[in-house]
Amino acid sequence: MSKFATKAADSPFYLARMEASKVNDRLASREGAADETGIDRSRMARVELGSANPTPEEVLLLADTYDAPQLLNYYCSMCCPIGRQNVKPCAVQEFDRVMMQALAALQGTDKINAAIISIAQDGRVDPGEDVQMGEILAYMKNVATAAEAMQLWIKKNLKGEACNGKK
Repeated sequence: MSKFATKAADSPFYLARMEASKVNDRLASREGAADETGIDRSRMARVELGSANPTPEEVLLLADTYDAPQLLNYYCSMCCPIGRQNVKPCAVQEFDRVMMQALAALQGTDKINAAIISIAQDGRVDPGEDVQMGEILAYMKNVATAAEAMQLWIKKNLKGEACNGKK
């Protein structure tokens, strides 16, 4: 059994590996994780300690090996220079929390629909409608964040066809 790595304690990569080690005890050590993933042990240590960012390919491999889809969001929202500007951080939450967040985000849909129709009916954004467009954008970002939380929950908790959005 491995010791708790206090220097890496806040690393999502370390925490995901420790969570995965509850199912696969080989992942309890970096050596075992290196064998499972093919990522060099010292490279894994640098990633977990935050002294090196993982490559996108490494993140995909770790997320798959650890069954930790939240690592994909973490990488995009915190490590990737483009993603930091476009992706909001999101964590795997409990089912009831995810559903309440989704319901809250969808409140006001009728008002937003009416605003979009009002603005779009003449085919252009007139002066003065830019404030409404800002409100619409804020609403859509909130819905997107709730959808991302729901996707993470589904990827983490459901297997097979449900993860692909198929019946």
